[in-house]
Amino acid sequence: MEKLGIDSLLRRPEMGAFLGMVFVAIFFSIFGGILFMSPQGIASWLNVAANLGIIAIPVGFLMIAGELDISVGAMLPAASMTTGIISGHYGLPIIIGILAPLALGAVVGLINGFLVIRTNVPSLIITMGTLFALAGLSLFLSVYFTNTTSAAITAPDWAKAIFGSFIGGTYQILVIWWIAISIIHFYFLHLSPWGNWVYAMGGDKISARNAGIPTDRLTIGLFVLSSVSASFVGMCQAILFNSAQVSAGQSYIFNSIISVVVGGVLLTGGFGSVVGIVFGTITFAIVNQGIYFTNFDRNLSSLIIGAMLLIAVLANNTFRKMALSYTRKKKA
Repeated sequence: MEKLGIDSLLRRPEMGAFLGMVFVAIFFSIFGGILFMSPQGIASWLNVAANLGIIAIPVGFLMIAGELDISVGAMLPAASMTTGIISGHYGLPIIIGILAPLALGAVVGLINGFLVIRTNVPSLIITMGTLFALAGLSLFLSVYFTNTTSAAITAPDWAKAIFGSFIGGTYQILVIWWIAISIIHFYFLHLSPWGNWVYAMGGDKISARNAGIPTDRLTIGLFVLSSVSASFVGMCQAILFNSAQVSAGQSYIFNSIISVVVGGVLLTGGFGSVVGIVFGTITFAIVNQGIYFTNFDRNLSSLIIGAMLLIAVLANNTFRKMALSYTRKKKA
């Protein structure tokens, strides 16, 4: 087994994300007081990380493959409202309210992926169109069916226990889902042949296609995974909070991208890891929630998040340059 050297350690996509996570955790532990590291304090940012993390990893896959999906911001409330309208407003069985939004996510993902591979229009533009179209359609159909932009829902006990409960009255069940899904995604990207295909697409899609990699099918599959993941979170939130809102979810567009970039994924594609995205998501959640435990002005939260993004990008680039420099010196 090859010994893990300094150069290989520095090249790890998650290295900068891990150090950033440790730094912000220490920072808010000092300035946030004892409450920040209490079970309630940990739950405040861990619950945020779980909801965001389930979406961030598939978005990260797309970015590694050289694509981008911002339609998740509309997919989440659309799925939430689908559950609310079907099982809340009309009282249909909750199993339909669970499967319908997931099916909607699959359809939207298929549309996104098909348009990207058939039109050669950048995925940012395609998913931006889907974002506005889906948001407008959700608003129209919500008002049409319910005469309002929200829907109440009371799920049966078994559905609440699986998708919308609190563990110990503090931690959302989505934390367990996030851990399980992250493990599955880790296997997909780092241990299965499909992961190598994703990296190859991000490096050079034309060369990947010429090498026999089914780039079109993989692209569509990644878009479906992204949309279904956002749908899953939206459905779980509707069951957890017993209501759905058309306006919810827009923040997930930028928050997921920030988490992925902080996690060490290159915007140009071909580089990143699931562990790094998990670290980036936790880092974002800590900063997002940690400021409420301090005496800092709450209006500074966006400034801190923006600064964190810039510092993380610079740190990740620095680590890669250090690794390359170390490797060259070692070979000389």
